[in-house]
Amino acid sequence: MNDAFVSLRSVSKSYDGVHRVVEQLDLDVASHEFLTLLGPSGSGKTTILTMLAGFEAPTTGEILMNGKAITGLPPHRRNIGVVFQNYALFPHMTVAQNVDFPLRVRQVPRGERETRTREALEMVGLGQHLDRRPSQLSGGQQQRVALARALVFHPDLILMDEPLGALDNALRKRMQFEIKALQRKLGVAVVFVTHDQGEALVMSDRIAVFDQGRVQQIGRPEEIYARPANAFVAGFIGETSWFKGRILSRSGSLALIETPSGNLRARLADPGLADGQRVTVAVRPEDISLSPSAGVGLAARTEGRTYLGDHILLSLRTDDGTPVVAKIDKTASADEYARTHLVWADGAAIAFAAEV
Repeated sequence: MNDAFVSLRSVSKSYDGVHRVVEQLDLDVASHEFLTLLGPSGSGKTTILTMLAGFEAPTTGEILMNGKAITGLPPHRRNIGVVFQNYALFPHMTVAQNVDFPLRVRQVPRGERETRTREALEMVGLGQHLDRRPSQLSGGQQQRVALARALVFHPDLILMDEPLGALDNALRKRMQFEIKALQRKLGVAVVFVTHDQGEALVMSDRIAVFDQGRVQQIGRPEEIYARPANAFVAGFIGETSWFKGRILSRSGSLALIETPSGNLRARLADPGLADGQRVTVAVRPEDISLSPSAGVGLAARTEGRTYLGDHILLSLRTDDGTPVVAKIDKTASADEYARTHLVWADGAAIAFAAEV
């Protein structure tokens, strides 16, 4: 990335000298970008954040900000704000004192501290709560205080480690939009860590999907979802049904694939996949249509129905026992699909090389 604001170059991290939790990472963050590090627990996301913040040093590699190496700089000299999952507020301090704390550490004059503290709290909608203590606030309000504290000293970069994980679902969704709107307003770069796929899709300019310390794919949310680079990304992002089979023939990027459930067509993730090669095929619930016509698609029977408000997820099983999930209209009758056939458009399913 030519306009990289923060760069990690060949960064690795090992705590025991043997196993690496981050492996030869090259990653750029653009100025004003909201970049999400997404992956399962233990994939290295938080370790990357701690290295960016300066709480941990890379075992190998270099971290640059504005083209200058910051690898050896202590945290207080990096001008980076950090928001933690547990808020990390001082319980004996008032809201104003918590937000003021980074300014006092930086020896900002008192008058300027008071002005900036009030501005930061007004920015997150807590201007009327300066004298309250954290215990007197809701979870969402405490998270706003933590955010104000991270913003008050005008950081160059904000790091957020699962900041919404302790909130209930409704508040979590509201905070997602509030944080994103605030980030756009301020134009500050954010690196956000989460294992929640929906959260990443809603908030991010780009998503970096991690597994076992390595980036599996990085791109815009729609790219990650619609064109996953490998089977791990396809399985980790969103709901996915899987079919195992082998390529019978191919025409351009499409292939006819033989599976125990029946023959199907899928787009090849790798154009180098050849006839006869073993593959796994991924298909999303919203791409599956259900047809009553025999001889069309893959025969299946409905085993369960989950009502989700704006749609219904049907749990189905093909005649060979392969589980499938399909999304249907909320007004549809489950009896209508007791026996059905699964069909989808050419290219909606994606075939990946099967793991040996």
